[in-house]
Amino acid sequence: MLRALFELFVLYMLYKIIFDFIIPIYKTTKQVKQKVNDIHRNMSEQANQQNRNQFTSGTKEASGKPKRDDYIDFEEVK
Repeated sequence: MLRALFELFVLYMLYKIIFDFIIPIYKTTKQVKQKVNDIHRNMSEQANQQNRNQFTSGTKEASGKPKRDDYIDFEEVK
């Protein structure tokens, strides 16, 4: 009788550990990894888009004449 109660208690504790501790940690870890991967993918897409924008704008400016507004006149102070 005492042995059966002990075995039931051990089974109950294993059940509680698995379903109240291990499975929630697994689910949370999976969600965090997914979020990190989403953030990494978004950052990569933004970096690629910026690189494409710089490449296209850089070729347009290099081929044309420099704008007057791009330069600041200054006088050397002695």
